[in-house]
Amino acid sequence: MIFSKDYVGYLARQTVKHLVSAKMIETSKPAILDERVAAAMVDELSLEDRINDEVRVILEAFQDDMRKTGASYPEMFKKVKNELARKYKAVL
Repeated sequence: MIFSKDYVGYLARQTVKHLVSAKMIETSKPAILDERVAAAMVDELSLEDRINDEVRVILEAFQDDMRKTGASYPEMFKKVKNELARKYKAVL
């Protein structure tokens, strides 16, 4: 993830604060809402990390075939990552 969890928590608090002040949402427990928004943000921001991990596992399985055919690891990484992003409907 490109941001620290502390920074994501700060972003979540600021987002909730802005939405409440703009009267877009109402809450009687802003601290709980801050936690839930932060958790959702962390989950979304860590999606690319999870996709990268899955790509590495897939490419490890085809490591020998890639060597035999002379396939480039970075090129294959990019292709598999794009396919997984499409599969998960993720915007990276």
